[in-house]
Formats: sequence, C-alpha cells, structure tokens
Amino acid sequence: MKEARRRVKARAGEGAPDTRRAFGGVCGGVLLWGIRMATKLPSMVIVGRPNVGKSTLFNRITGTRRSIVTDEPGITRDRIYGTAAWNGRSFEVVDTGGIVPDEKAGIPGEILRQARVAIERAAQLVLVVDARAVLVPLDAELARLLRQTGRPLAVAANKVDTARLEAETAPFYELGVPVFPISSEHGLGVGEMLDALTEQFAPGTEPPAEAAPEISVAIIGRPNVGKSTLLNRLTGEERAIVSPEAGTTRDAVDTVVARDGRSYRLIDTAGIRRKGKTKLVAEKLSVMMARRHLERADVALVLVDAEQGVTSNDATIAGYAQESGRGVIIVMNKWDLALEAAKRAGEEAAERARAKGKVEQPKGRTQKARLRSQHSARLQSSGGESGAPSAARLRDPGLIMSDYEKIVRAKLKSLEFAPVIFLSALTGDKTAKLWSLIDKVAEAHRRRVPTAELNRWAAEVDLGRASSPGARQVKLFYVTQASAGPPTFVLFTNQRRPLHFNFERFLQNQLREAFDFTGTPIRFRQRLKKR
Repeated sequence: MKEARRRVKARAGEGAPDTRRAFGGVCGGVLLWGIRMATKLPSMVIVGRPNVGKSTLFNRITGTRRSIVTDEPGITRDRIYGTAAWNGRSFEVVDTGGIVPDEKAGIPGEILRQARVAIERAAQLVLVVDARAVLVPLDAELARLLRQTGRPLAVAANKVDTARLEAETAPFYELGVPVFPISSEHGLGVGEMLDALTEQFAPGTEPPAEAAPEISVAIIGRPNVGKSTLLNRLTGEERAIVSPEAGTTRDAVDTVVARDGRSYRLIDTAGIRRKGKTKLVAEKLSVMMARRHLERADVALVLVDAEQGVTSNDATIAGYAQESGRGVIIVMNKWDLALEAAKRAGEEAAERARAKGKVEQPKGRTQKARLRSQHSARLQSSGGESGAPSAARLRDPGLIMSDYEKIVRAKLKSLEFAPVIFLSALTGDKTAKLWSLIDKVAEAHRRRVPTAELNRWAAEVDLGRASSPGARQVKLFYVTQASAGPPTFVLFTNQRRPLHFNFERFLQNQLREAFDFTGTPIRFRQRLKKR
C-alpha cells in the first residue's frame, strides 16, 4: 500500500488538526456526536451484509465507540447516528444493521426496513465488504440494489490490513463503482476514502458553536417492557426496531427531538437483565453501555410493564437509577392492558358475588343473622375488611390507578421522590403528558438555590419533628448548595457523627417541598463539629 496513504488515528484529535470535532456532550465515557443538527448535514450511510466491519468503520470515522463491536454477527439492528468532520466538511454518519435482502420476516426484515429509511436520506452510500472473502453473491446483489436507488455509491473493501492483501480487492471492481481498500480496525486507507467521498459535500457546514442546552433522556428498563415503542411514539417515527422478542435493542439508539423551542436527546437503551441471565458478550456490553448512558443523562425514564407489575428486576434497575443521581420518572407502560385485566377481574368478582347471592338461605334466619349478612355485603362492596379491591372498585380507572400507585411506591422505595405516570406507548394514551413532566424534572435536577434562601429555610424548619436515634438534638448552623445535577448541599451542624438516615430523609423531604425538587435525588455533605 502506498506510503503516502494516510491513517485515521484511533482517537479523536490525532492526525490532521481539522479531522474531527465533537459537537455533542459526553455519553458513556466517550464522545457522543450530535444528530440532526439545525443545519441539515449531508448523510453518509454505511451498509453491507452482516459481520463485515460496518460498526468498526462507523466508530473509526466518528472517533467514538458508539456502536458495539464483537465477533458475533447481527449485533447492530437499529440505525445508529453520529457526526464527523473531514477537511473542513461536516457530515452525518449512519451505521445500519447487516442486510440480507431475501429475509423479509422478523428482525432481519425490520433491519432491512430501518436501512431503507437511512438510504432514502443518504447523500453518499458506502457498501462495506470483506476483502478476504472475495466477491460473494450477496455483496453483488446489495450493490445492484443500491445502484438502483440513484444515490452515489462506493465500495469499502475492508480488512485489508497489509499491502499484500490489497490485490484481493481486484474482483470488487466488477461492481462498476469506486473501490477503496481499507482497514477499519487499523485506519489504513480510511483517510484516502474520506478525501474522495467528502469532496462533494459543501465546506463550512458546521453547526453553530453555541446551541441551546438539550435535555438528555435515557429510557431504561428490563427487556420487552416497551422502551423502543415509547421512543418511536415520542419521536413520531419508527426510529427503533420493535419486536416481541426480548433483547431486540443492542446498541443505544439516540435521537434528537425539537419540541416547543426545546431540544431533547432521547436514548433507547438495551434491556437490563439480571447478571445471571446475561450470557452473550454482546448482551453484557449492551447492559454496560445502558448503565453508562444512564449516568450521563439528565432524566431517566424507568419503564415498568404495568400488566405484569413491578418485579425484583424492576427494583434493581430502580436502584441503578437512584445511585446514578439522575432525575427519575417511573413510567408504568401498557396501562391499557392493565386496565383490561382489571376490568376482567372486576367482572369475574361481580359474577361470583351474583352466584353467591343466589344461594337459598334458610327460612328461619334470625334478625341477627340477617344483619350479619347485610354487613358482609357492605364490606364486599367497599373492599372488605382485608382491603381486597371490590368489583365496583376494579371497574373505576381512577381508583385502579390510585391503588396501583400505592403498590408501585411500596415496591420501589428507593425512588420515593420520583413521580409516577401511567400510559400506553403503543396507543399513545397519556404520552403527551410525559413531555411536561420531563421538563419539570430536568429543571429540578439543574436547580440552584441561593445560600440566603437556604439559610432562611434552615431557620424556619422544625427539626424537632425529625428523629435521629442515639444523637443529641440537631442544630443546623449553615447550609449551602455545592452543586446541581443532582442538587448537593453542604450541612454544618453541631453533630460529631454523621446524621442518621432518617434525619437526612426528613431534610430531603423538607427541601423538596420548599424548593420543588420534583423527581430528583438530593445529596448531602456534612461538616462535622470538631471535638
């Protein structure tokens, strides 16, 4: 391979000075590049059959580790977006799942449909092939289909790791399009390819240096609770693949949505399983990336399947959300199915009650026996002495929601500060209310309270109502806010030991009520009195 051929370095910032710029924030410990900027960028779409190195090329061009890369085929399923710059030209990069044209059903069919959406918007198509496998019929078929779209097409003959392998790319010139021998893993030839492919892009298409801060929203939950369906509902398009098969989402799928003058980055993460249930390498990487995206978000939507109820895995995920310090909203999804189940239970209870009433009673019942019978009927209609929901209660959606929220609160005690919303992502019922709740929680998560106001609050709060076992009466000398996101406060007290968690929880509740810290955890740092 020519000595003049440039290498694209593994990390952003190496190589040519203007090669890459990060437009977005930090997510998952790596740079997360902006998507669908205000100025529409030309789109370079990477396509190909499974396991030829598309995600590796995507990560190389964007300078990120945005797409999961393993030896397992079919890891990427949804469209993954990133942004890059080369020679002063900025462009959008799209990684697609491995395409098999003949597979029309199931997840392979959905991958093909997702790829078609990206291809229709492409300014440049890059067909990635495995140079070591020579030209296979599937590569030729894909090239034929892509030429029919009328979009500019080039072939990236990947896995040319040495100059000796460059001769292996000769059969690909039969496709009648430009061929670039590259090594996505080592960066060989990628710079030369970008020189040629970005020449058609207009220079200076850089996004504005200052943009309104966006709200990053991570959608988390166990597999198959409707995370991708909710993402599609909120974005207004089929952005992520939805399938009854659990674990469909592998990469985190993020989309920027502009609404009412605000910008939201919605991140659909992979379903988080229990550690013992996670066996494949790709699944383990997916869970790791989901937790990293959670830690970088402003707001976490913890999705729970309302039809199945809160499980132990849901409680574990709620713990992750609480530990991350993000603002949290508990989203009870599939509420339409839960209501149907409750109505069926109500009808069955009513039928049992009618059947019980038809049982012939003894003629010689005393007045006391009749009174006992009437009292039992009243108890049944009001829920009974045991508190079990009555048939009438199971037919009232408002009462069902109220009872269900109590159950959710009892099982997700670590998220006692989080608001609960009941909705159906599939039908769209009540999803519009989620936006205002996200705004409220994000604002609370970033809120700062002046020190003067905090100390006025500290002087007024009744500390005698709190309990601190084994400690003398607590006095708050001074309070100040150290940071936001989450709100963190420094407490100067008369105590020589840390405050009891009951006392801390009392102070958190008082602060949340006084300054409207809805949906965000509150942290304390204590300055203890010296002996």
